[in-house]
Amino acid sequence: MVDGIRVGIGGWTYAPWRDNFYPKGLIQRRELEFASRQLSAIEINGTYYGTQKPSTYAKWRDETPEGFVFSAKAPMRIMQSRLLAKTGPQVDDFIGGIATLGDRLGPLVWQFDAGVRIDPDGFAGFLDLLPLEHDGRRLRHVLDVRDPAFAAAGLVALARRHGMATVFSDSPEYPSFADVSADFVYARLMRSQAPLASGYPPGELRIWADRAREWASGGTPTGLPVLATPADTSCKREVFIFFIAAAKARNPAAAMALLRLLGARKD
Repeated sequence: MVDGIRVGIGGWTYAPWRDNFYPKGLIQRRELEFASRQLSAIEINGTYYGTQKPSTYAKWRDETPEGFVFSAKAPMRIMQSRLLAKTGPQVDDFIGGIATLGDRLGPLVWQFDAGVRIDPDGFAGFLDLLPLEHDGRRLRHVLDVRDPAFAAAGLVALARRHGMATVFSDSPEYPSFADVSADFVYARLMRSQAPLASGYPPGELRIWADRAREWASGGTPTGLPVLATPADTSCKREVFIFFIAAAKARNPAAAMALLRLLGARKD
């Protein structure tokens, strides 16, 4: 992390990365060890499809260096429940297991897919279920709402009331709004390009570096879409930026290029 900013990718097991990210001959079981020393965060997508055993989380924790963090998607079985406000036991079970990551545990991402109708009362009740700490350790929650009809000023107000972040997705496929609603920012950059070795043009990466610094300092970057009036705050924030999807093979290079611009990498 540099100046409160972390940069990473989604996952670490992806065959094309063995040609352009991982060293030739690196065995697969050491890929997390390597990736976590090139980046400062990784978003775990696999937990959306099924939780892991605490022993697996402990293994991931021990393979990564001090200061590194994982964010993680909550299980689909919770997120697609018709009775969100009744999922307390499943929420507690998920958090109780993933808390084994210890100080490697970053934000938890609660993904509400497009095409799934969100009941406002059930949604609000669900947010009340999400604990703000576990065993004395703070928990941070991120709301990834992909239903355009629900992505409105009311969502931002509710997130601010609970101190939870909303995902800023820089993508034409999902609702894209950069409202700050917590003391941290969670952004997914989803426009990497296969023809570019670094995934993004250098000028665009410089713009994202500037935006990350602005967020981290407590400001609001100009030129990004918002749904509500910007929050009146100047407090420093932690910032998480992930290069995800699009030209996935280029995302590690894009993340490392951004880290270089931020001064976190010297190579």
